[in-house]
Amino acid sequence: MSKILAVARREFIETVKNKIFLINLVLIPTLVLGGMALSVHFAKRSVVGPRETRTIVVEDRSGLLADDLREAFAKYNQHRPQQPIVLTVTGPTADAPTTGSEEVVARVRAGTVHGYAVIGKDAVEGSAKSFYYLKARNLADMETVSTVQQCIHEAIVAVRARRHNLSPKVLEEIRAWTSLEQIDVGEQARGGKRNEMVMVMVPFFFLFLMFTGVFAVNQQILTGVIEEKNSRIIEVILSAVSPFQLLAGKVLGAVGAGFILIGVWGGAAYSATLIKGLHPAVPASTLLYFALYFVFGFLMVASFLAALGSMCNTMKEAQSMMTPAMIIFVIPMVAWFHISQQPNGLFAVILSFIPPITPMVMILRIAAWPELSLWQIAASFVLLAVSVPATLWVAARIFRVGILMYGKPPSPREIFRWVRHA
Repeated sequence: MSKILAVARREFIETVKNKIFLINLVLIPTLVLGGMALSVHFAKRSVVGPRETRTIVVEDRSGLLADDLREAFAKYNQHRPQQPIVLTVTGPTADAPTTGSEEVVARVRAGTVHGYAVIGKDAVEGSAKSFYYLKARNLADMETVSTVQQCIHEAIVAVRARRHNLSPKVLEEIRAWTSLEQIDVGEQARGGKRNEMVMVMVPFFFLFLMFTGVFAVNQQILTGVIEEKNSRIIEVILSAVSPFQLLAGKVLGAVGAGFILIGVWGGAAYSATLIKGLHPAVPASTLLYFALYFVFGFLMVASFLAALGSMCNTMKEAQSMMTPAMIIFVIPMVAWFHISQQPNGLFAVILSFIPPITPMVMILRIAAWPELSLWQIAASFVLLAVSVPATLWVAARIFRVGILMYGKPPSPREIFRWVRHA
Protein backbone atom coordinates (compact mmCIF):
# COMPACT_ATOMS: atom_id res chain seq x y z
CA MET A 1 0.00 0.00 0.00
CA SER A 2 2.87 2.37 0.79
CA LYS A 3 4.22 1.92 -2.75
CA ILE A 4 0.81 2.68 -4.26
CA LEU A 5 0.60 5.88 -2.19
CA ALA A 6 4.14 6.83 -3.22
CA VAL A 7 3.24 6.41 -6.89
CA ALA A 8 -0.03 8.29 -6.32
CA ARG A 9 1.83 11.20 -4.69
CA ARG A 10 4.30 11.34 -7.56
CA GLU A 11 1.52 11.17 -10.16
CA PHE A 12 -0.49 13.86 -8.37
CA ILE A 13 2.46 16.25 -8.19
CA GLU A 14 3.46 15.65 -11.81
CA THR A 15 -0.14 16.19 -12.94
CA VAL A 16 -0.75 19.45 -11.09
CA LYS A 17 2.67 20.77 -12.23
CA ASN A 18 1.84 20.02 -15.85
CA LYS A 19 1.40 23.18 -17.93
CA ILE A 20 -1.72 21.85 -19.64
CA PHE A 21 -3.33 21.13 -16.25
CA LEU A 22 -2.46 24.60 -14.96
CA ILE A 23 -3.81 26.20 -18.13
CA ASN A 24 -7.06 24.25 -17.78
CA LEU A 25 -7.22 25.11 -14.09
CA VAL A 26 -6.83 28.86 -14.61
CA LEU A 27 -7.79 29.64 -18.19
CA ILE A 28 -11.22 27.96 -18.36
CA PRO A 29 -12.60 29.60 -15.16
CA THR A 30 -11.19 32.92 -16.34
CA LEU A 31 -12.91 32.52 -19.70
CA VAL A 32 -16.19 31.49 -18.02
CA LEU A 33 -16.21 34.43 -15.61
CA GLY A 34 -14.97 36.89 -18.21
CA GLY A 35 -17.44 35.67 -20.80
CA MET A 36 -20.34 35.90 -18.36
CA ALA A 37 -19.34 39.41 -17.24
CA LEU A 38 -19.03 40.55 -20.86
CA SER A 39 -22.37 38.99 -21.80
CA VAL A 40 -24.09 40.85 -18.95
CA HIS A 41 -22.34 44.07 -19.95
CA PHE A 42 -23.25 43.81 -23.64
CA ALA A 43 -26.77 42.65 -22.81
CA LYS A 44 -27.30 45.87 -20.89
CA ARG A 45 -25.80 47.91 -23.72
CA SER A 46 -28.07 46.21 -26.25
CA VAL A 47 -31.08 47.42 -24.25
CA VAL A 48 -30.04 50.94 -23.26
CA GLY A 49 -26.75 51.53 -25.10
CA PRO A 50 -26.35 53.84 -28.10
CA ARG A 51 -27.06 52.56 -31.59
CA GLU A 52 -27.16 54.00 -35.08
CA THR A 53 -30.36 55.88 -35.89
CA ARG A 54 -32.72 53.76 -38.00
CA THR A 55 -34.75 55.31 -40.83
CA ILE A 56 -38.02 53.53 -41.55
CA VAL A 57 -40.60 54.21 -44.25
CA VAL A 58 -44.14 52.94 -43.62
CA GLU A 59 -46.67 52.95 -46.44
CA ASP A 60 -50.16 53.01 -44.94
CA ARG A 61 -52.55 51.72 -47.59
CA SER A 62 -55.46 51.72 -45.15
CA GLY A 63 -55.22 55.50 -44.75
CA LEU A 64 -56.20 55.13 -41.07
CA LEU A 65 -52.96 54.62 -39.20
CA ALA A 66 -50.70 57.63 -39.83
CA ASP A 67 -51.29 59.49 -36.56
CA ASP A 68 -51.27 56.34 -34.44
CA LEU A 69 -48.08 55.14 -36.10
CA ARG A 70 -46.33 58.40 -35.27
CA GLU A 71 -47.55 58.17 -31.69
CA ALA A 72 -46.39 54.55 -31.32
CA PHE A 73 -42.91 55.31 -32.67
CA ALA A 74 -42.71 58.46 -30.52
CA LYS A 75 -43.37 56.37 -27.41
CA TYR A 76 -40.65 53.94 -28.47
CA ASN A 77 -38.13 56.78 -28.99
CA GLN A 78 -39.07 58.21 -25.61
CA HIS A 79 -38.28 54.92 -23.87
CA ARG A 80 -35.17 54.16 -26.01
CA PRO A 81 -33.63 57.60 -26.67
CA GLN A 82 -30.21 56.12 -27.51
CA GLN A 83 -31.65 53.80 -30.16
CA PRO A 84 -33.99 56.11 -32.10
CA ILE A 85 -36.06 55.28 -35.15
CA VAL A 86 -36.91 58.05 -37.64
CA LEU A 87 -40.32 57.36 -39.18
CA THR A 88 -41.72 58.50 -42.52
CA VAL A 89 -45.38 57.66 -43.21
CA THR A 90 -46.62 57.68 -46.80
CA GLY A 91 -49.93 56.97 -48.47
CA PRO A 92 -50.69 54.20 -50.96
CA THR A 93 -48.39 53.97 -53.97
CA ALA A 94 -50.48 54.00 -57.13
CA ASP A 95 -47.87 52.35 -59.34
CA ALA A 96 -47.30 49.37 -57.00
CA PRO A 97 -50.68 48.28 -55.63
CA THR A 98 -49.68 44.75 -54.61
CA THR A 99 -46.06 44.93 -53.49
CA GLY A 100 -44.44 48.26 -52.79
CA SER A 101 -42.64 51.21 -54.27
CA GLU A 102 -39.60 50.11 -56.28
CA GLU A 103 -38.02 53.46 -55.53
CA VAL A 104 -38.19 52.92 -51.75
CA VAL A 105 -37.06 49.30 -52.12
CA ALA A 106 -34.03 50.58 -54.07
CA ARG A 107 -33.26 52.98 -51.24
CA VAL A 108 -33.38 50.06 -48.78
CA ARG A 109 -31.06 48.12 -51.04
CA ALA A 110 -28.67 51.10 -51.20
CA GLY A 111 -28.72 51.51 -47.43
CA THR A 112 -30.17 55.02 -47.24
CA VAL A 113 -33.32 53.56 -45.67
CA HIS A 114 -33.10 50.75 -43.13
CA GLY A 115 -36.57 49.35 -43.65
CA TYR A 116 -39.75 49.74 -45.68
CA ALA A 117 -43.08 48.47 -44.34
CA VAL A 118 -46.19 48.18 -46.51
CA ILE A 119 -49.42 47.90 -44.49
CA GLY A 120 -52.30 46.25 -46.34
CA LYS A 121 -55.48 48.14 -47.13
CA ASP A 122 -57.62 45.96 -44.85
CA ALA A 123 -55.02 45.52 -42.09
CA VAL A 124 -57.33 46.99 -39.45
CA GLU A 125 -59.91 44.32 -40.27
CA GLY A 126 -57.17 41.71 -40.06
CA SER A 127 -57.71 40.40 -43.59
CA ALA A 128 -54.76 41.93 -45.45
CA LYS A 129 -51.10 40.97 -45.57
CA SER A 130 -48.35 43.43 -44.81
CA PHE A 131 -44.75 43.39 -46.06
CA TYR A 132 -41.41 44.53 -44.70
CA TYR A 133 -38.39 45.07 -46.92
CA LEU A 134 -34.94 45.14 -45.35
CA LYS A 135 -31.31 44.42 -46.07
CA ALA A 136 -30.34 42.32 -43.08
CA ARG A 137 -26.72 42.79 -42.04
CA ASN A 138 -26.71 41.80 -38.38
CA LEU A 139 -28.94 40.99 -35.42
CA ALA A 140 -29.67 44.67 -34.82
CA ASP A 141 -31.57 44.75 -38.11
CA MET A 142 -33.67 41.80 -37.02
CA GLU A 143 -34.39 43.53 -33.70
CA THR A 144 -35.58 46.57 -35.64
CA VAL A 145 -38.05 44.36 -37.52
CA SER A 146 -39.60 43.29 -34.21
CA THR A 147 -39.80 46.89 -33.05
CA VAL A 148 -41.50 48.05 -36.25
CA GLN A 149 -43.93 45.15 -36.10
CA GLN A 150 -44.82 45.98 -32.51
CA CYS A 151 -45.38 49.66 -33.26
CA ILE A 152 -47.59 48.86 -36.25
CA HIS A 153 -49.56 46.46 -34.08
CA GLU A 154 -50.02 49.16 -31.43
CA ALA A 155 -51.34 51.57 -34.07
CA ILE A 156 -53.82 49.02 -35.46
CA VAL A 157 -55.06 48.15 -31.96
CA ALA A 158 -55.59 51.85 -31.24
CA VAL A 159 -57.75 52.25 -34.37
CA ARG A 160 -59.77 49.16 -33.51
CA ALA A 161 -60.31 50.45 -29.97
CA ARG A 162 -61.71 53.76 -31.20
CA ARG A 163 -64.11 51.91 -33.47
CA HIS A 164 -65.56 50.30 -30.36
CA ASN A 165 -65.47 53.54 -28.34
CA LEU A 166 -62.74 52.28 -26.00
CA SER A 167 -60.63 54.98 -24.42
CA PRO A 168 -56.82 54.55 -24.34
CA LYS A 169 -56.96 54.24 -20.55
CA VAL A 170 -59.54 51.44 -20.66
CA LEU A 171 -57.54 49.71 -23.39
CA GLU A 172 -54.39 49.91 -21.30
CA GLU A 173 -56.18 48.39 -18.32
CA ILE A 174 -57.55 45.56 -20.46
CA ARG A 175 -54.13 44.75 -21.90
CA ALA A 176 -52.28 45.01 -18.58
CA TRP A 177 -50.02 41.96 -18.23
CA THR A 178 -50.50 39.66 -15.27
CA SER A 179 -47.18 38.12 -14.23
CA LEU A 180 -47.04 34.61 -12.83
CA GLU A 181 -44.27 33.95 -10.33
CA GLN A 182 -43.31 30.32 -9.88
CA ILE A 183 -42.68 29.18 -6.32
CA ASP A 184 -41.36 25.67 -5.85
CA VAL A 185 -42.86 24.04 -2.76
CA GLY A 186 -40.66 20.95 -2.95
CA GLU A 187 -38.62 19.92 0.07
CA GLN A 188 -35.35 21.08 -1.46
CA ALA A 189 -36.70 24.36 -2.79
CA ARG A 190 -38.31 25.53 0.49
CA GLY A 191 -40.62 27.92 -1.30
CA GLY A 192 -37.91 29.45 -3.45
CA LYS A 193 -38.46 31.08 -6.83
CA ARG A 194 -37.96 28.95 -9.93
CA ASN A 195 -35.86 30.10 -12.87
CA GLU A 196 -36.33 28.17 -16.10
CA MET A 197 -32.76 28.79 -17.27
CA VAL A 198 -31.40 27.37 -14.03
CA MET A 199 -33.66 24.32 -14.29
CA VAL A 200 -32.41 23.63 -17.82
CA MET A 201 -28.73 24.37 -17.36
CA VAL A 202 -27.99 22.84 -13.94
CA PRO A 203 -28.35 19.22 -15.17
CA PHE A 204 -26.20 19.97 -18.22
CA PHE A 205 -23.62 21.70 -16.04
CA PHE A 206 -23.20 18.64 -13.82
CA LEU A 207 -22.94 16.38 -16.87
CA PHE A 208 -20.46 18.68 -18.63
CA LEU A 209 -18.39 19.11 -15.46
CA MET A 210 -18.10 15.35 -15.00
CA PHE A 211 -17.32 14.68 -18.65
CA THR A 212 -14.63 17.34 -18.98
CA GLY A 213 -13.22 16.74 -15.50
CA VAL A 214 -12.79 13.03 -16.14
CA PHE A 215 -11.23 13.30 -19.58
CA ALA A 216 -9.16 16.47 -19.02
CA VAL A 217 -7.04 14.77 -16.34
CA ASN A 218 -7.14 11.21 -17.66
CA GLN A 219 -5.86 12.39 -21.02
CA GLN A 220 -2.64 13.18 -19.18
CA ILE A 221 -2.50 9.61 -17.84
CA LEU A 222 -2.66 8.31 -21.40
CA THR A 223 0.06 10.72 -22.55
CA GLY A 224 2.24 10.02 -19.51
CA VAL A 225 2.11 6.24 -19.91
CA ILE A 226 3.07 6.44 -23.59
CA GLU A 227 5.94 8.86 -22.85
CA GLU A 228 7.28 6.69 -20.01
CA LYS A 229 7.01 3.62 -22.18
CA ASN A 230 8.89 5.15 -25.10
CA SER A 231 11.61 6.64 -22.91
CA ARG A 232 12.07 3.26 -21.13
CA ILE A 233 11.62 4.99 -17.75
CA ILE A 234 8.80 2.54 -17.12
CA GLU A 235 11.30 -0.32 -16.95
CA VAL A 236 13.18 1.43 -14.15
CA ILE A 237 9.94 2.14 -12.26
CA LEU A 238 8.82 -1.49 -12.58
CA SER A 239 12.00 -2.62 -10.89
CA ALA A 240 10.67 -1.01 -7.69
CA VAL A 241 6.90 -1.54 -7.95
CA SER A 242 4.62 -4.10 -9.54
CA PRO A 243 2.52 -3.22 -12.61
CA PHE A 244 -0.65 -3.27 -10.50
CA GLN A 245 0.87 -0.94 -7.91
CA LEU A 246 1.97 1.43 -10.67
CA LEU A 247 -1.47 1.41 -12.28
CA ALA A 248 -3.30 1.87 -8.98
CA GLY A 249 -1.00 4.71 -7.94
CA LYS A 250 -1.43 6.53 -11.24
CA VAL A 251 -5.21 6.27 -11.04
CA LEU A 252 -5.34 7.35 -7.38
CA GLY A 253 -3.10 10.36 -7.98
CA ALA A 254 -5.16 11.42 -10.96
CA VAL A 255 -8.36 11.27 -8.88
CA GLY A 256 -6.92 13.87 -6.49
CA ALA A 257 -5.97 16.15 -9.37
CA GLY A 258 -9.42 15.67 -10.85
CA PHE A 259 -11.13 16.83 -7.66
CA ILE A 260 -9.01 20.00 -7.64
CA LEU A 261 -9.95 20.70 -11.23
CA ILE A 262 -13.70 20.24 -10.85
CA GLY A 263 -13.65 22.14 -7.55
CA VAL A 264 -12.17 25.21 -9.22
CA TRP A 265 -14.38 24.87 -12.29
CA GLY A 266 -17.49 24.39 -10.16
CA GLY A 267 -16.68 27.45 -8.07
CA ALA A 268 -16.13 29.52 -11.21
CA ALA A 269 -19.41 28.34 -12.71
CA TYR A 270 -21.31 29.17 -9.52
CA SER A 271 -19.73 32.64 -9.44
CA ALA A 272 -20.74 33.11 -13.08
CA THR A 273 -24.38 32.38 -12.24
CA LEU A 274 -24.25 35.01 -9.49
CA ILE A 275 -22.85 37.53 -11.97
CA LYS A 276 -25.75 36.69 -14.27
CA GLY A 277 -28.17 37.31 -11.40
CA LEU A 278 -29.17 33.66 -11.02
CA HIS A 279 -29.15 31.83 -7.71
CA PRO A 280 -29.21 28.08 -8.32
CA ALA A 281 -30.23 26.08 -5.26
CA VAL A 282 -28.50 22.71 -5.57
CA PRO A 283 -29.35 20.18 -2.84
CA ALA A 284 -26.43 18.95 -0.79
CA SER A 285 -27.39 15.38 -1.69
CA THR A 286 -26.83 16.16 -5.37
CA LEU A 287 -23.31 17.38 -4.63
CA LEU A 288 -22.61 14.20 -2.65
CA TYR A 289 -23.92 12.01 -5.45
CA PHE A 290 -21.80 13.96 -7.93
CA ALA A 291 -18.65 13.34 -5.88
CA LEU A 292 -19.36 9.61 -5.63
CA TYR A 293 -20.25 9.18 -9.28
CA PHE A 294 -17.23 11.24 -10.26
CA VAL A 295 -14.91 8.86 -8.40
CA PHE A 296 -16.50 5.81 -9.99
CA GLY A 297 -16.47 7.32 -13.46
CA PHE A 298 -12.93 8.58 -13.04
CA LEU A 299 -11.64 5.17 -11.96
CA MET A 300 -13.22 3.46 -14.95
CA VAL A 301 -11.94 5.94 -17.52
CA ALA A 302 -8.50 6.21 -15.91
CA SER A 303 -8.08 2.44 -15.90
CA PHE A 304 -9.21 2.22 -19.51
CA LEU A 305 -6.85 4.97 -20.71
CA ALA A 306 -3.89 3.62 -18.74
CA ALA A 307 -4.40 0.18 -20.26
CA LEU A 308 -4.81 1.77 -23.69
CA GLY A 309 -1.60 3.74 -23.26
CA SER A 310 0.30 0.60 -22.31
CA MET A 311 -0.71 -1.03 -25.61
CA CYS A 312 0.32 1.88 -27.84
CA ASN A 313 3.65 3.41 -28.79
CA THR A 314 2.38 6.76 -30.12
CA MET A 315 -0.51 9.10 -29.46
CA LYS A 316 -1.73 8.56 -33.01
CA GLU A 317 -2.19 4.85 -32.30
CA ALA A 318 -3.94 5.61 -29.02
CA GLN A 319 -6.34 8.08 -30.60
CA SER A 320 -7.32 5.65 -33.36
CA MET A 321 -8.05 2.95 -30.78
CA MET A 322 -9.89 5.35 -28.45
CA THR A 323 -12.28 6.74 -31.08
CA PRO A 324 -14.81 3.85 -30.98
CA ALA A 325 -14.95 3.99 -27.17
CA MET A 326 -15.49 7.78 -27.21
CA ILE A 327 -18.67 7.28 -29.22
CA ILE A 328 -20.17 5.55 -26.18
CA PHE A 329 -19.06 8.27 -23.75
CA VAL A 330 -20.53 11.00 -25.95
CA ILE A 331 -24.05 9.48 -25.88
CA PRO A 332 -25.07 11.28 -22.63
CA MET A 333 -23.84 14.59 -24.06
CA VAL A 334 -25.93 14.12 -27.20
CA ALA A 335 -29.06 12.95 -25.38
CA TRP A 336 -28.81 15.22 -22.32
CA PHE A 337 -31.84 17.39 -23.13
CA HIS A 338 -34.14 14.43 -23.69
CA ILE A 339 -32.90 12.73 -20.52
CA SER A 340 -33.28 15.89 -18.42
CA GLN A 341 -36.83 16.34 -19.74
CA GLN A 342 -37.77 12.73 -18.99
CA PRO A 343 -35.41 11.54 -16.23
CA ASN A 344 -37.73 8.63 -15.42
CA GLY A 345 -38.28 7.59 -19.04
CA LEU A 346 -37.36 4.16 -20.33
CA PHE A 347 -34.50 5.53 -22.44
CA ALA A 348 -32.90 7.27 -19.43
CA VAL A 349 -33.31 4.20 -17.23
CA ILE A 350 -31.69 1.91 -19.81
CA LEU A 351 -28.69 4.23 -20.26
CA SER A 352 -28.33 4.42 -16.47
CA PHE A 353 -27.36 0.75 -16.33
CA ILE A 354 -24.71 0.73 -19.04
CA PRO A 355 -21.57 0.87 -16.82
CA PRO A 356 -19.24 3.06 -18.90
CA ILE A 357 -21.77 5.91 -18.93
CA THR A 358 -23.71 5.13 -15.74
CA PRO A 359 -22.07 7.92 -13.67
CA MET A 360 -22.78 10.62 -16.26
CA VAL A 361 -26.36 9.56 -16.95
CA MET A 362 -27.23 9.16 -13.28
CA ILE A 363 -25.89 12.56 -12.21
CA LEU A 364 -27.79 14.11 -15.13
CA ARG A 365 -31.01 12.46 -14.00
CA ILE A 366 -30.50 13.37 -10.33
CA ALA A 367 -29.71 17.01 -11.18
CA ALA A 368 -32.84 17.16 -13.34
CA TRP A 369 -35.04 15.37 -10.79
CA PRO A 370 -33.58 15.40 -7.22
CA GLU A 371 -36.40 13.11 -6.06
CA LEU A 372 -35.25 10.26 -8.30
CA SER A 373 -36.14 6.81 -6.94
CA LEU A 374 -33.68 5.68 -4.31
CA TRP A 375 -33.78 2.11 -5.58
CA GLN A 376 -32.42 3.24 -8.94
CA ILE A 377 -29.63 5.20 -7.27
CA ALA A 378 -28.79 2.22 -5.05
CA ALA A 379 -28.89 -0.16 -8.01
CA SER A 380 -26.51 2.07 -9.97
CA PHE A 381 -24.05 2.11 -7.07
CA VAL A 382 -24.21 -1.68 -6.80
CA LEU A 383 -23.57 -1.95 -10.53
CA LEU A 384 -20.60 0.42 -10.30
CA ALA A 385 -19.27 -1.36 -7.21
CA VAL A 386 -19.03 -4.49 -9.35
CA SER A 387 -18.03 -3.01 -12.72
CA VAL A 388 -15.29 -0.66 -11.47
CA PRO A 389 -13.21 -3.41 -9.76
CA ALA A 390 -13.77 -5.59 -12.83
CA THR A 391 -12.51 -2.78 -15.06
CA LEU A 392 -9.48 -2.28 -12.81
CA TRP A 393 -8.74 -6.01 -12.88
CA VAL A 394 -8.93 -6.22 -16.67
CA ALA A 395 -6.90 -3.01 -17.08
CA ALA A 396 -4.22 -4.28 -14.69
CA ARG A 397 -3.79 -7.53 -16.63
CA ILE A 398 -3.49 -5.62 -19.92
CA PHE A 399 -1.20 -3.05 -18.34
CA ARG A 400 1.28 -5.57 -16.92
CA VAL A 401 1.86 -7.12 -20.37
CA GLY A 402 1.36 -4.14 -22.65
CA ILE A 403 3.69 -1.80 -20.77
CA LEU A 404 6.71 -3.92 -21.78
CA MET A 405 5.55 -4.69 -25.32
CA TYR A 406 6.85 -2.70 -28.28
CA GLY A 407 6.09 -2.73 -31.98
CA LYS A 408 2.69 -2.71 -33.59
CA PRO A 409 -0.45 -2.43 -31.41
CA PRO A 410 -1.94 -5.77 -30.33
CA SER A 411 -4.96 -7.25 -32.04
CA PRO A 412 -8.21 -7.84 -30.12
CA ARG A 413 -7.35 -11.57 -29.95
CA GLU A 414 -3.98 -10.80 -28.35
CA ILE A 415 -5.60 -8.46 -25.83
CA PHE A 416 -8.09 -11.15 -24.91
CA ARG A 417 -5.23 -13.61 -24.42
CA TRP A 418 -3.44 -11.13 -22.13
CA VAL A 419 -6.56 -10.83 -19.97
CA ARG A 420 -6.96 -14.60 -19.72
CA HIS A 421 -3.37 -15.66 -19.15
CA ALA A 422 -1.44 -12.67 -17.86
